Amino acid sequence: MKRVETVQSLEPIFSPRSVAVIGASRNRNSLGFALLHNLVFGQFNGTIFPVNPHAGNIHSLKAYKSVGDIPDPVDLGIVMVPRPLVMGVVEECLEKGIKGLVIITAGYSETGAEGLELERELQTRVREAGARMIGPNCMGVINTDPEVRLDATFSPTPARRGSIGFVSQSGALGVAILNAAADLGLGLTQFVSMGNKADVSGNDLVEFWEDDPATKVICMYLESFGNPRRFPQIAKRVSRKKPILIVKSGRTAEGARAASSHTGAIAGADVPVSAFLEQCGVLRANTIEELFAIAKALDRCPLSPGKRVVILTNAGGPAIMATDACVNLGLEIAELSPPTLEALAAFLPPEASIANPIDMIASATPEGYSKALHAILADDQVDMVMVINVRPLLTNPIDVMQQVGEAVHGQSKPVVAVMMATDEFHDEVRKRTDLPPVYEFPESAALALAQLYRYSAFRQRPADEPIPEFDVDDEAVAEILAQQSEGYLPDGLAFRVLELYGIPVAKWREVTGTVDASVAAEGIGYPVVVKAVGPDLVHKSDLGAVKIDLRSSSELEKAIHEIRSTLESAGVESQGYLLQELGRGGHEVIFGITTDPRFGPLLMFGLGGKYVEVLRDVRFGVPPLTPQEAREMIRGIQGFPLLEGVRGEARADLELLEEILLRIAQLVERHPTIQELDINPFVAAADRASAKALDVRIRVAPEGA
Repeated sequence: MKRVETVQSLEPIFSPRSVAVIGASRNRNSLGFALLHNLVFGQFNGTIFPVNPHAGNIHSLKAYKSVGDIPDPVDLGIVMVPRPLVMGVVEECLEKGIKGLVIITAGYSETGAEGLELERELQTRVREAGARMIGPNCMGVINTDPEVRLDATFSPTPARRGSIGFVSQSGALGVAILNAAADLGLGLTQFVSMGNKADVSGNDLVEFWEDDPATKVICMYLESFGNPRRFPQIAKRVSRKKPILIVKSGRTAEGARAASSHTGAIAGADVPVSAFLEQCGVLRANTIEELFAIAKALDRCPLSPGKRVVILTNAGGPAIMATDACVNLGLEIAELSPPTLEALAAFLPPEASIANPIDMIASATPEGYSKALHAILADDQVDMVMVINVRPLLTNPIDVMQQVGEAVHGQSKPVVAVMMATDEFHDEVRKRTDLPPVYEFPESAALALAQLYRYSAFRQRPADEPIPEFDVDDEAVAEILAQQSEGYLPDGLAFRVLELYGIPVAKWREVTGTVDASVAAEGIGYPVVVKAVGPDLVHKSDLGAVKIDLRSSSELEKAIHEIRSTLESAGVESQGYLLQELGRGGHEVIFGITTDPRFGPLLMFGLGGKYVEVLRDVRFGVPPLTPQEAREMIRGIQGFPLLEGVRGEARADLELLEEILLRIAQLVERHPTIQELDINPFVAAADRASAKALDVRIRVAPEGA
């Protein structure tokens, strides 16, 4: 379904002119009463039709025995009857011409195979009729638009008008979300409880909010992705316009696919999700509390030009906490320019510290905060500000926030405030929408600034950077891959795939024994490495099947005999040997591919060698890959300074590493039967002639397997 069609198809759900509540009840302890009450209490700007065969009037509204008895057109049908009655009610709604359905009733795919089959029947019937459906097993929808005023949920807490679109896959958590939003003073445009999302999914809702001028921030609580391969396409486009912020549960899901490759072992159950979200510009929170802390800043602050932060405070202790939190989250403590330092020194007392963090001491006044903010925000070396106030006896924190709000009004740099004040103060501030976001502790404020910077950095990336195409022999690669229907390619074929894709490899020869090994070694040049090869030899070094730095034919012959003897003792059969030149110099890195059954192929880069699974200093990316994304993957590992060159060491050819990532991305895009690939180690040297792959494993499987 096209995006425009998706938005139009959801209008009967979000902006109905009339609503039928099928299962409305007089019982005040029932969901049927609670939902009808919310529609009435929320002053829905349309007509409400309660449907109950056993009541003439409910909530002072005329009730109807069936949907068919309603004399007027109906846009939205809310179904909350027992499961055995749902399909019949849905048929009535569709015959009535209702195009929007919200199925509150539970007992479908969340209960097992029988429920799943019933849910599929429901989905099929709704789609055949050209209607849209939220649910089943959900708590409803809200639209706070004054022209609509729709609260079609059974939540005890109404939503206030604001600029956050929120979707929750969990109905029970949805109630908690609405409670939390109300407590924090955050307003919503729409709220959707998706339930089992048999029809309307998170993808649909992101597209619905994409061009909605009232929705500034999209927030999502998800337990799963309905169509995970479509979500990145949508999210990458929408994130260019407005932030998407997600809490995704299931980070430690058991039963993740076992993988024998280094890349697969490191890319656990949650890694693909994080990689896909990061590359799409989607922000991720660990908890609902974090989500709202971040959303508050995204909603009220401008984007940040950089990550240099100033901490302005009247107390030293919270400033230290704030500094630690900011640095740990990747922000930088800004160095103020001399003119700014002079401006601060001109009005602050001598006891104050004008070095960042700026401690104005306990006597700081609201006016002092205002003067300091004006000077700081005018400094080109400052990108963002955290204001901290610990309430002294002689100053009203409301006055401080009023001055802060006036000082930052119209500014192009984000400012957040940490107010260590009473509950009464925070209750008052939550009612205000003209103030910067206010937090109770520095850690929450630092997290908000860090995520604001991350999103700003994504928005500053080139929007449509072209994907490079390399001139390679794909036909020859396809012929090689076709030789192995499933499993690992023989080592020689795996190296040949790399060569065909322009990835430098160490000189190699396949040999069967000591005689031809000696001949091959003369051609390659000593010193050499010898490895036993065979289908059971995946982790060769663990089995003693590798010997390195062999400098003569006698050493080579001895090494082959030792490998053969070791493998025979272990009951492992070798099919021959691979002879290679010895890689020297540079740093060992790893390139990899693993395939997630939900999202597809995932690229990996990091420090390599035999300790890769211990150090786990890697970054992940999603093909197709842009040059900018390849650069960020390489520069994002903690060990990147080693590649830049330290203590007189030469800088690695970073451009070559970026190019190899892009070539691997093209390889897996064009040859999807490649399920896993490890190039480990790859010698990242200062020049291309010395950089080369020393080992490679490629596992293939039928596409979609």
